[in-house]
Amino acid sequence: METVAAPTFKYFLSYSGVKLPLNMVSPIEPDALENRNTYFRAGFDADGRMITCEKIVYGEVELRHAYHYRPDGRLARAHIDMSGEETEILFDENGVGAARSL
Repeated sequence: METVAAPTFKYFLSYSGVKLPLNMVSPIEPDALENRNTYFRAGFDADGRMITCEKIVYGEVELRHAYHYRPDGRLARAHIDMSGEETEILFDENGVGAARSL
């Protein structure tokens, strides 16, 4: 059975654009988080791909993305949970996504 390494987490002020996976901007050092009410926590796999992204507001997760990739590194699926409203986007080989509510 293959073991999966725990993600490496990094922290950010925001993101830019609308394309998935989100493009995180303005990194924050972990020791600066206690002074922030809102920030993003992103988890990266061993290949440097973002696999999770959470918007933290006053200590609570307000938005969560989970990304799954094809063996060639292209995005295959995104699961988005926005305060209990869940959506899954499946991407074809050309990167075109189709969303469905869960």
